Amino acid sequence: MYSLAHPVTHTLEIRKSRFLACVEPIADRAAAQSRVNELRAQHPGCNHVCWALLAGGHSAAVDDGEPSGTAGRPMLEVLRHQQLDGVLATVVRYFGGVKLGAGGLVRAYTDAVAQALLQAEKIEHIPTQTLCCELAYAHEGVARNLIAELGGELLDVSHGQAVRMQISLPVTAADALQAQLLSITRGELGWEVVVSSDD
Repeated sequence: MYSLAHPVTHTLEIRKSRFLACVEPIADRAAAQSRVNELRAQHPGCNHVCWALLAGGHSAAVDDGEPSGTAGRPMLEVLRHQQLDGVLATVVRYFGGVKLGAGGLVRAYTDAVAQALLQAEKIEHIPTQTLCCELAYAHEGVARNLIAELGGELLDVSHGQAVRMQISLPVTAADALQAQLLSITRGELGWEVVVSSDD
């Protein structure tokens, strides 16, 4: 699976219609929806903002008023075909007065996204998981350093009888973190996988 290093845009003009495509890394559906709303605000004169999303097992294909199946679905197929995840594809369409027909629309939306992806830098997509660990106060500093070294992120820390940390971490680093923490705490470690992303 791959994601994208940064957003890439591409403009396609077909029979006076302009198709402004953008492919970009995105975390989830909520972030995608807010990005689509931003595009609507930036292009008040456009006719359609069609989009497709593949992120953490969730997908979406939105035609936004184009004939059903002519925009969102073809865009989604391009993302699937390129084995992407954590990616949003959007196409803002300004209608030029000439109807393209269903086949023409499918081609236009497919091409707009495919052309944008040709210029995109793909990076390996490593799924993350959310973990909780509990350890003695004495080990909190070392644990924080380890989490940072392994590319993890502290989501939440609570101090009760022990220190409880909620961590988001690349799946590939989880075993190493657990092993090192077990060694530091001499086995006195509470460990629980909260969410594993379904990639």
